[in-house]
Amino acid sequence: MALTDINNSTGIMEFMRGCDEHGIKPIGGIEFRRNKQLLYVGIARNKEGMKELNDFLTEHNLEQKELPDKAKPFRYAIVIYPYTDDIITGSLGENEYLGIRFDELHSLHGKNISNVKDKLLALQPVFVADRIEYRLHEYLRGIDLNTLLTMVVPEDKCSKTDMFLPPGELEAKFSKYAFILDNTRKLMDGCKMDYEKGKVHLNRKTFTGNKNDDKSLLEKLAMEGMVYRYGKSNKKALKKVEDELKVINDLGYCAYFLITWDIIRYSMAKGYYHVGRGSGANSTVAFCLRITDVDPLELDLYFERFLNAQRTSPPDFDIDYSWDEREDVQDYIFKRYGKAHTALLGTMSTFKDRSVIREIGKVMGLPKAEIDGFTDPAKAEENRKNPTFEKITAIYGMMKEMPNQRSIHAGGVLISEEPITYYTALDLPLQRHAYCTMGYVRGRGYWI
Repeated sequence: MALTDINNSTGIMEFMRGCDEHGIKPIGGIEFRRNKQLLYVGIARNKEGMKELNDFLTEHNLEQKELPDKAKPFRYAIVIYPYTDDIITGSLGENEYLGIRFDELHSLHGKNISNVKDKLLALQPVFVADRIEYRLHEYLRGIDLNTLLTMVVPEDKCSKTDMFLPPGELEAKFSKYAFILDNTRKLMDGCKMDYEKGKVHLNRKTFTGNKNDDKSLLEKLAMEGMVYRYGKSNKKALKKVEDELKVINDLGYCAYFLITWDIIRYSMAKGYYHVGRGSGANSTVAFCLRITDVDPLELDLYFERFLNAQRTSPPDFDIDYSWDEREDVQDYIFKRYGKAHTALLGTMSTFKDRSVIREIGKVMGLPKAEIDGFTDPAKAEENRKNPTFEKITAIYGMMKEMPNQRSIHAGGVLISEEPITYYTALDLPLQRHAYCTMGYVRGRGYWI
């Protein structure tokens, strides 16, 4: 099964983990659209192919230019163009194919397809699970387009047949063109998403380029900082720093402390005031590196609250800067660690409570006064008997917590070991001058 979200690839890693859990072979890709029109579908043959597709989308996002009618040649990814009568007589490149839906097969009757016979693939998009989800899809499209449900035209939504078909049904529909199924199976057999299994930690693994050198540098800086903070003869501080350094090294977070120290070093050299807060302030090593100014020894704070051997997720430091200094610090991070390895984090807000009711009501064409009444807690008992409200409630049950809008995290920064485009495409929101990983859209089909 292939996941090809529209102009987006952020669900790929979670998709692969889900497929592995259920014994399904995952294939990654991207569906490229311009102004709602399907241009082509990119399918990755492997990890390098996924990077090629992500780089292609990233280039157009960052440079804010439209996707071309024809995709660039890829080495490790293939491109599937939707079937049209004019392309059937044209020529396709080595990694270019033609995808045809079962309801388009009649168009092949009487045509000479010998020149593209080996290039035809079965194309069966999946946007919804059933008819109920299709109706939800229509509501979501109405919300996205800010229009009434009745104004959502076929071009604005998926086809009613864009769902998983029962086993054997797709094969039966292509029974007169078995070679198309053979072509499709051959292509899918040649794809392998050769990523590391399980959760992948993208964080940069070394600061100096060598883990042993990272360990030595962190120890040197921490000891120098201990003398600065506590003096030369504080045995309690020495013991605490040594114990923390062992845990930090054993868990593989020397680079994380050093990168944070490097950012602090830059900002202090510029005369910027910073505040290190959160659970990171429990670390005496962080205090010695001047990441925080909270003394864990004086306040009897526990380092284990910040980092311990049982913790499964990486630690994080919360560093506050003034609004007029923050972007310069971000600019340093991007230039210091490279744009291919650095991004601000994307976030995704979801539909919640009253906002869901309002959005559904607007799509249904209800007057504002009626919508306000449905969101009034004082009218809860009265609303339960209202047929329109019952319908809204049913839709609400499916839509609640679904993605609504994407934005940028207030300050989260990712510095990766590998180029980020191995895992997702990047975007450049208009309001900020920094690259951003796309927030993950849980669901099918269109951006909401």
